[in-house]
Amino acid sequence: MATGWAVVAVAATEAAAEHSAVATPVRRPATWPAGNAAAGWGPLVAAALALPGSAAAQGGPGPGPGLLSFKWLSYQDSQPGLQRVGVTSPSLLLRAPLGERWAAEVGVTADSVSGASPRYHTAISGASRMSDERRAGDVKVTRFDERSSWSLGAAASDENDFTSRAVSAQASWASDDNNRSWNAGIGYIRDRIGSSNDPALDERRRTLELAGGVTQALSRLDLVQLGLTLVEGRGYYTDPYKSLDARPDARRQAIATVRWNHHFEASEITLRSHYRHYRDSFGVRSHTLQFDPIWQATTRLAITPSLRLYTQTAASFYYDPVYSFLGAPLPPGYVEAPPRYLSADQRLSAFGAVTLGIRLAWQLDDDWATDIRFDRYEQRGDWHLGGPGSPGLAPFSARFLQWGLSRRF
Repeated sequence: MATGWAVVAVAATEAAAEHSAVATPVRRPATWPAGNAAAGWGPLVAAALALPGSAAAQGGPGPGPGLLSFKWLSYQDSQPGLQRVGVTSPSLLLRAPLGERWAAEVGVTADSVSGASPRYHTAISGASRMSDERRAGDVKVTRFDERSSWSLGAAASDENDFTSRAVSAQASWASDDNNRSWNAGIGYIRDRIGSSNDPALDERRRTLELAGGVTQALSRLDLVQLGLTLVEGRGYYTDPYKSLDARPDARRQAIATVRWNHHFEASEITLRSHYRHYRDSFGVRSHTLQFDPIWQATTRLAITPSLRLYTQTAASFYYDPVYSFLGAPLPPGYVEAPPRYLSADQRLSAFGAVTLGIRLAWQLDDDWATDIRFDRYEQRGDWHLGGPGSPGLAPFSARFLQWGLSRRF
């Protein structure tokens, strides 16, 4: 199968944060669009920095009401002449208060994936059929004090060629007037990588994540958040399902984020805006700009269109393939002097992407709520900002459909 897939927490960052504050140690599909997913976000601790979950935004101590939430995700990507990977993923979250100061969360996810994925670059002729399933779960316990909260979590994910185990700790604390809050988190992930094509493959990867941020209420209408995430990973990063793919055994990542929420009283619209800068030791540099205006159409219906713009540079060892009689698209000079590291993975190329989406959320009554969200992702090499992107890339498209139902108790 195509290495690395899993779904709910990365389908749409904001939607995932609304569903659960606990993120599982997931992998995205090998075809997953880097501009739409959290390519560099620490999957364990990024949720601690979600603006809606900050102490300043929530206000007041205590675990709050219980919540039972169901989410269903459908994902399908394609290129001209080839419908590639499709994923369906139901998930369930239970959050329950334990007295006045404690709360527990339990989440489970089941993913099913099938389709075709190229062995290199975007060559349709290299596509092979694959299917797989993933089962994942996580648990978190939180202690609430007057102006702070402290959490410990654990998560596990299993599929036939990949297992992941993780632990995390998060903390948040607020100023005396609740107009400012700080967040910090740490996560440690242990991955084990195999391959359906090579039963002898048994590799390891270890990842440490550190995150911190501050949220400030500038006025009763404005909320700003600054965040920084650092990720240090060592182990196996090569894609075992792609020909001519060899990557370094260490990867360092840094992600800086700025979020600003502003409420327009006259129109009952709250604009959520978000900028992210990402860089890693592979040489990838990316910029993400996102806008989500939330319109409170009625007292029970909220409509949220979404626009996300993304651009990235190519990894230092990415090569533009040259197709020849030798078969596989080889990099220039490969026969004479094969490089130590190389990859024709489209996700490591230089490209730009645009995602358009819309979300409808209904508060059915005091306890029940439902929402539906649709996103359309388009990726092109020519859309790379600041110069031409990687040549020879077939256009890449993906659609996300999510539906959720929740009940407070």
